[in-house]
Amino acid sequence: MLKEFKNFILTGNVIDFAVAVILAGAVGLVVNGFVADIIMPIVGHFAGGVDFADLKLILDEAVVGADGAIAKPENAIRWGAWINTIVNLLIVGFVMFIIVKAYNKTKTPPAPAAPAGPTAEELLAEIRDALKK
Repeated sequence: MLKEFKNFILTGNVIDFAVAVILAGAVGLVVNGFVADIIMPIVGHFAGGVDFADLKLILDEAVVGADGAIAKPENAIRWGAWINTIVNLLIVGFVMFIIVKAYNKTKTPPAPAAPAGPTAEELLAEIRDALKK
């Protein structure tokens, strides 16, 4: 069982998959930073200076104790953060589309199939006809 596991882990597909997962996590962090730090401030600027991450619908206000500590946190629907996530998803989807499209262009098209030659029966028939002459 240990030998089978070792063979499984050392196959190229598992290693390629592990590299892809690690790179996807790194790309996700880059895209999150791009959306949060570049795209959403631009969108917020054109939307009247709104920071979408702060937009929310408060269902229950936070309860603050006499000592200033929060006794009960607020309950809110953070729809602005959800908009950020949607923009993030669209950008990640577009980047993945571009990567897959570029990868598909690098693949060589399959070689055309070799023309089918005459079958053995056709060759024997030709030999027979040649011998008859």
